[in-house]
Amino acid sequence: MEALPCVLTIAGSDSGGGAGIQADLKTITMLGAYGASVITALTAQNTQGVSAIHAPSPKFVSLQMKAVVDDIKVHAAKTGMLFSASIIKAVAPFLEDKDFPLVVDPVSVATSGAKLLKDDAVQAMVDHVFPHADLLTPNIPEAELFAEMRIATQDDVAVAAEKLLKLGPKAVLIKGGHMESVTSTDWLAQEGYKPIPLIQQRVDTKNSHGTGCTLSAAIATGLAHGLDVVHAVRQAQGYLNLALRAGFDLGAGSGPPNHLAPMIQEKAKKGVLQRLDRAGRRLAAMSGFSTLVPEVRMNLAIAAPFANSEQDVAAFTGGIISTRSGDVSIAGYPQFGASVQVGKGLVAARRVNPRVSCMINLRQGEGMLEALERAGVVVAWGDEGNRPPYITNKDGVWEEWLVYEAMKNHPAPEAVRAVCDKGGPGREPLVRLLAEDCSDLMTRLCALIDCSENRTVC
Repeated sequence: MEALPCVLTIAGSDSGGGAGIQADLKTITMLGAYGASVITALTAQNTQGVSAIHAPSPKFVSLQMKAVVDDIKVHAAKTGMLFSASIIKAVAPFLEDKDFPLVVDPVSVATSGAKLLKDDAVQAMVDHVFPHADLLTPNIPEAELFAEMRIATQDDVAVAAEKLLKLGPKAVLIKGGHMESVTSTDWLAQEGYKPIPLIQQRVDTKNSHGTGCTLSAAIATGLAHGLDVVHAVRQAQGYLNLALRAGFDLGAGSGPPNHLAPMIQEKAKKGVLQRLDRAGRRLAAMSGFSTLVPEVRMNLAIAAPFANSEQDVAAFTGGIISTRSGDVSIAGYPQFGASVQVGKGLVAARRVNPRVSCMINLRQGEGMLEALERAGVVVAWGDEGNRPPYITNKDGVWEEWLVYEAMKNHPAPEAVRAVCDKGGPGREPLVRLLAEDCSDLMTRLCALIDCSENRTVC
């Protein structure tokens, strides 16, 4: 087997396992590299806070560094909690002679508020670590500390980034997670260029312990694999966003991201394809189902856990069709990313209601709206009049915008189980039926068929 690139993490240990060395090694492993470590501090902490810190001697930290770099080829490294000026000075000589990219996460304060950097270490970081950083990754409070200014606006971010670049790092990523906004925007600044906004969907979760460690370790791993800084940051953002969406409660405080999320998602995909195949066969045999198939063809989409794009959504490659004689055929086979339209629509619905995992587009024919009402299906309508000029009918953009806006603006967004539109030039009006799983979907379809065919009893 080809050797894995080695990523070295120089950081503190978190006994709770959510941040520090533990988070770094999980991240490095999940992203396909070999993790080595130099432990700069031991913390007694859990999800609620840090109760004690014990630092090894600077000499022992130096011995750890020497043991690793004398024997193992390091392809990238990151620093996290360096704690004190004496430990920073013990690490610095190894950074001066490095032949690998270095990501510096200037850890100062834990999520719980505990101070992780001594006062004498602030200037030592600036003098001995920043000049060797290929990328510096402060969050807003850390950027304010080292840039010695308040950051409240986008213009402040640009000024702070310029100040930080003058301290020596080749690039600076100011993480915007602490700023109040609908999205989470990180700003990447390099000498001679305006800061680039790198936007991610904000994840509403209390489980954010160790996000900075996870991101910087993921960036270092990307650099070890040969990615440039921009692509390494984007890949790392995607990994962290997925891990946050897959997070779970651990302990009584702020839990960590789920570092195993990519593996969990990939493992679940085989089951999603199998469920889609079984559902397709059930639909083809369902009495009265052919009347629900629209002229533009139908497709059934099922999302993998934590789906965030149409590539995480499985559908049939050729869709579902109905013949004039009323026979239903499944065209093609189940595949992830097979339907941009239905896939993007389902992902948009999940942004409003993550419990939704299935979506099927139905004919909005005679009696369908009455059937929806009789079956007790909560409907949200898309408003064509509010459509921005940049929303086109290509590549599922219209579908994504329509579903999200209709559900978001409904008085009870999480109760919505169908999204309808009135159609338009060259566009058939459709009903997008939503369900939490295949069983729920089949029950709703049967109810709609019953309500369509029998006007007195459902």
